[in-house]
Amino acid sequence: MQELFAIPGAAVALAALLGLLVGSFLNVVILRLPARLMHQWREQGRELLELDAGAEPAPPGLVRQASHCPQCKHALGALENIPLLSWLALRGRCRHCGAKISAQYPLVELLAAICSALVVYKFGATWPAAAGLLLTWALIALAGIDVRTQLLPDQITLPLLWLGLLVALVPFFIAAPAAIVGAAIGYVSLWSVYWGFKLLTGKEGMGYGDFKLLAALGAWMGPWALLPIVLLSSLIGAVVGGTMLAVQGRDRATPIPFGPFLAAAGWVQFVFGSEILALYRHLFAFP
Repeated sequence: MQELFAIPGAAVALAALLGLLVGSFLNVVILRLPARLMHQWREQGRELLELDAGAEPAPPGLVRQASHCPQCKHALGALENIPLLSWLALRGRCRHCGAKISAQYPLVELLAAICSALVVYKFGATWPAAAGLLLTWALIALAGIDVRTQLLPDQITLPLLWLGLLVALVPFFIAAPAAIVGAAIGYVSLWSVYWGFKLLTGKEGMGYGDFKLLAALGAWMGPWALLPIVLLSSLIGAVVGGTMLAVQGRDRATPIPFGPFLAAAGWVQFVFGSEILALYRHLFAFP
């Protein structure tokens, strides 16, 4: 294995291949986890209200149930489950019923491959790179879920937060005190914005999941990374969100999930933060 990694670009190529495979699983998480959570919440609501158990079947699990066409329910074979290639070979349609297959599948797989390759390119074939891959995949899953459902599940944000604090004990990226402070400031900062906006307007500007996601990013990168992340996510949100609303002809009051922009900015800061800071200092002649 060491001889393989000694080949230039081999580790990056393997990371891209691994990213494709993991991206296929991330699609499952993005589609199935929210459905399972909503099913659990309905069941818990019936139990609290002392109602009869519903006859609604539980959604498929994340691992055991095989992938299938959402229209005809045909279980996909091995050749129909090859990341990216199967979608291209099938031309984005189910081989059995001809129903259109969402472009989300290849896009998530390709995104996971590219981001995974960049993480390994930045950190090399090291344990910090392995930790960075976990962070990357979690952020992709959170962004995908938030786009579809406007939810940032605790089942991902909280483990990501605790993992960042544990990684800081090594430490791979920052020391434990900085991780703790970063997590606390990350949560409190958006919590304060949330309540300030609500007191002024009577409306909720964001969800609690956004607080937890920024806290997790603070645990991974420290308090000094939070301002660049918030500024970059706001910029991306303004440009992308405004463009989407204009193209779709929607009102500016239409809610837009902030989690994907926060996740994107956090990943950019994690991988390219030092380069961005160096470029900023060079452009503005800062020491």
